[in-house]
Amino acid sequence: MRLARAHGLGNDYLVLEGGGPLTPELVRALCDRHRGVGADGVLEPRAAAGTLRGVRIWNPDGSIAEKSGNGLRIFAWWLTTRGEPASCTLWTGTHEVRCRVRGTEVEVDMGPATFEDPVEALIQLGDGVRPAVVVSVGNPHCVLFVDAPDLDALPWREWGAELETHPRFPNRTNVQVARLRGDGGVEIRVWERGAGPTLASGSSACAVAAAAVETGRIAAGRVPVHMPGGTLQVSVGPTLVLEGPVEQVGVFEVDPGWLATRTASASFPRV
Repeated sequence: MRLARAHGLGNDYLVLEGGGPLTPELVRALCDRHRGVGADGVLEPRAAAGTLRGVRIWNPDGSIAEKSGNGLRIFAWWLTTRGEPASCTLWTGTHEVRCRVRGTEVEVDMGPATFEDPVEALIQLGDGVRPAVVVSVGNPHCVLFVDAPDLDALPWREWGAELETHPRFPNRTNVQVARLRGDGGVEIRVWERGAGPTLASGSSACAVAAAAVETGRIAAGRVPVHMPGGTLQVSVGPTLVLEGPVEQVGVFEVDPGWLATRTASASFPRV
């Protein structure tokens, strides 16, 4: 098995270049940061119709994601290393996503955001009731806006873990805790569905930017979204256009002995 590894602001993915097939058990083993290669997910090239390029997006817990902003940016970049055009349309199995690669900068059109009615509503957590914006950018998100100057002083990890599996979200959800910044942007912390805390998330950046505009907190346009891993730009209009860098880490050959012990039916701990 051959894997390429790249990251977008510390949100890292493995791209399956050869070998397989992938299974939930094998994905969990590959993403294990202590006994495997380590990653926030795996991108599996898939067949698609016409000029589309197909990709299956695996979460590190072995589940399948409908979309991943950084994952799609990494996959579009990886395609160019294989001689594919700089502009392409990817098929995730549920959505078509247009991408454009400019060197190590990659732009993806994530499509429109959709909101529940009312846009912002109260949700019950273990430590009290909090207002939340439930929004989809092709995958589900729950955004909590706060006034605190230091997000890391808040129990955002506990909120994220609770909300991911909250009865309100039978299919689980991604969670973001966000505060407005003076530069017209937002700062966020991310709890990814199936992954937990991550340094960055493209779809989360899109969800928060769209939610901030929809609730009147900021104006539509180009919104910088700051995360521990760095800053992504989200242009909020009829669709959400995500821009940011991709960095290659390397290409890896998985040891055949390691692989043989993981391809048998087994249970692996969640990352």
